[in-house]
This record gives sequence, structure tokens and C-alpha cells, in this order.
Amino acid sequence: MSGKTYGYVRVSTRAQKEDRQLIAMREFGVPPERIVVERQSGKDFERPVYLRLLRSLRRGDVLVVKSIDRLGRNYTEILEQWGCLTKEKRVSVVVLDMPLLDTREDRDLTGILVADIVLQLLSYVAQTERDYIRQRQAEGIAAAKARGVRFGRERIPMPAGFEELAMGWRQGRVTAVQAGRELGVSRTTFKRRAEEWASGGDGRI
Repeated sequence: MSGKTYGYVRVSTRAQKEDRQLIAMREFGVPPERIVVERQSGKDFERPVYLRLLRSLRRGDVLVVKSIDRLGRNYTEILEQWGCLTKEKRVSVVVLDMPLLDTREDRDLTGILVADIVLQLLSYVAQTERDYIRQRQAEGIAAAKARGVRFGRERIPMPAGFEELAMGWRQGRVTAVQAGRELGVSRTTFKRRAEEWASGGDGRI
């Protein structure tokens, strides 16, 4: 006895539209009453609609998604969900954007094997790409710093009278608390900028 076919549609924000995913589901033949839609941001990924659907799936059912990233926010999560669906729940999965990720045919042999290999390969490529991007970003930041580029918010100049107060503090005529109060900054900020100024910095906040 064949199972039921369900479609899972997810959009990350309220501004995003689910139209393309819904059209793809209907063209595939998913009954409208078995298409579930979830609007869930990437920041909060609890996905109650998906979890309810997961609990209702039975062996032999088919779950259709438009793209593989509908199953998770990263490939670790995607691999976990894939294993849960295909091996624990014994549900067939169809990824419309990638025909190789279709476990309906030859479930016990070729279908799941090919899908698992493709998914593992995608996971490896995605992780390698993320590592490469992080490496390039680190190299770019290091090169920019070497050129004198500053990162973070733009630091504003200290108020008028800073240098005189910094000199007084260095000579012990003024305390950091007094100087900070007069300049309208904290004692810690004044001391840090005064030390930078004494060592040749520009004394910006």
C-alpha cells in the first residue's frame, strides 16, 4: 500500500513569498490539503509546523521540498533530518531542484545510496566553501590592517583641552577621574586615550 504525499514549504521572513514553492508542489502533484507552509526566520529555527508534519509522517509516505535547504539552516542539520526521514521514519524524500535527491525509486538500493552520496558531497563542498570564505575574509582583514585600515566604528576626537589634561595627568597634577569628568568621558576612556596620546597616538575616542 502506497503512502501519502506531503509538501513542505518554508519562507524565512514575512516579506518573502511562498508562491514559487507552492506552484512547484502543485505541478509535482502534491494534494493542496497536504501542503504545509511555515514562515520561520533563520534566527529562530524551531519550526513547529515542520515538527508536527514530521510526527505525522508514516513509513512509505513521500515528503516533497523545493530545495534541500528547506530541511535545515546548515548542512549538519540537513544531514540529520535526511537521516531521520529516510532511515528512521522510512519516508521517501523528493527534492524538486535536484532530481538525484529522490529516494522514491529503488529505495532499498540505488535510490537511497545515490541520494546519500550526493548529499554528503554537497555537505563537503558547502563546508569547504565556508572555510575558504572565512580564510579569504581573514586574509583580507589582515592585509587591510597592514595598510592601516581601521575596523569598527569611527572614533571621534577627544574634546578640547584633552592634551592639557593628559599632560597634567602624566605629571600627577590631575587625576584621571577629574580629567574624565571635565571632558565628559569615563576615567577608563581618558586613561586609555591619554596613554595612546603619550605614545604618539591621536587621542581619538
